[in-house]
This record gives sequence, C-alpha cells and structure tokens, in this order.
Amino acid sequence: MKSVDSTLHLTKAMGLVASSKLHRALKNMNKSKAYANAVSEIVDTLTLSPEAMRSPFMQERESGKIKLIVIAGDRGLAGGYNANIFRFMRDYEDAEVITIGKRACTRYGQEINSSEHFSSEDAAALSKKLCEEFKNGEFQKLGIVSTTYKSMMSQEAGVQWVLPLTKNEDAKPHSILFEPNEAEILNAAVPLYVSGVLMAAVRESFASEIAARRVAMDSAGKNAQEMLDNLQLNYNMARQGAITQEITEIVAGSGD
Repeated sequence: MKSVDSTLHLTKAMGLVASSKLHRALKNMNKSKAYANAVSEIVDTLTLSPEAMRSPFMQERESGKIKLIVIAGDRGLAGGYNANIFRFMRDYEDAEVITIGKRACTRYGQEINSSEHFSSEDAAALSKKLCEEFKNGEFQKLGIVSTTYKSMMSQEAGVQWVLPLTKNEDAKPHSILFEPNEAEILNAAVPLYVSGVLMAAVRESFASEIAARRVAMDSAGKNAQEMLDNLQLNYNMARQGAITQEITEIVAGSGD
C-alpha cells in the first residue's frame, strides 16, 4: 500500500507539471505553425512560376538515399508517444536519420540533444546544412518524422516531405514581379521555409508529448487509486479476520 501510494503521488505530480506546461506549449505550437504556413504560401506562389523549375530544390531525383529528421521526446512516461514514432520508422529502416530529442538520440546512437530546448537558431543551422547537401545531390529526399497534435486524447505520428519542392496546383496565381527572378528568390527562401517547417514540427511534437504525458499520468493515477482502494479493502478484511480469530480463541479459552 505504501508503494502504490508513493506511485500515486508521483503520477499526480507529473500530471500537474504537464498541465502547467501544456498551455505554453500549445501557444508556441500555434505561433510556429502560423509562421510555417506563411512561408509555405510564399514558396507555393514561387513554385507556380516556370522560371522556378530551374531551381535545384525542385529537381526530383530517381535514386539516392532518403534523409529523415526524427523528432521524439526527452523523457518517457508519455503513453505511446515515443513508441509510435519508433514504430512508424520501421517503414524507413534504410533511411539516414537525424535525431531531435533525447529518446531518439539514444535510440539511434547519436549525440544527445533536447526537443524541448531546440531553438530557432538550431533549426536555421540544420536547415542551411541540409539545403546545401540537397543542392549538392547528397540525398534524394528530405522528410520530417514527427507527431501531429489532434487533441488532448489523440496524437498521430507521420512524415512530412520537405524536399524536393513540388508545385502546389491549389495555390492561387499571382501578379507579383520578382527581382531578379523567381528561381533566385526561391533559392533564397527555401532555407527559411525548411527552418520554419522544422521548428513548427518540433513544437507541435513537444505539445503532443506534454498532452500524451498528462493523459497517461491521469490514467495511471486512476489505476493507482483503484489498486490502493482494493488493497485497503483486502487489508481491512484480513485485519477483521485476525480480530475475529483472536476473539474466537479467547472465548473458546475462557469456556475451557
């Protein structure tokens, strides 16, 4: 009973910490998604131009390795959050992996970094490096494996393909004049685009981790309380049985 009670206090504490972090995490997620959407609109507009087809970022390659940025959490006790990411990665066992988050780094044997403290400067540096590698033909395709926040009760692991760029047929035609031309503007905008999408994915994954941990801790707390109640009942029954046995023996002894 003492062990279960100690676990109950731990799950309650972790649930409260997750609750206190969740509001800020969701706020940061929404800000990053708004920025990523704005940059994506600019890139979609540029890709409609025939001139932009000359950009190396729009050149599809038939062969080469796939590179994936895998975003997981820094800690466990978050339900299936980390497990869902690693289960999803079974379909991409041959891909070259770049990890963000301590659990992903440990899993793939890479240098430890934190998803919670991943900054916009980190995203910009990684984006610049990957864009240069893609232009040099060092890999065929770049994707981000992360968790999408659906609701408090639902988060979904998936992949977002970032490079090469594809023409968005749903984008609205424009009458904007770009100087010197669309291709050069697109080449300059792509590192910002990749950086923005990456930062949005990291923050959405972190919000998903916090939400999953809160739900997991609530569930664990309910289970611990139920177990504690059952143990208390069994303890009371055993104690009552022992008292009854003692009384029976005393009465039997006094009769003799």
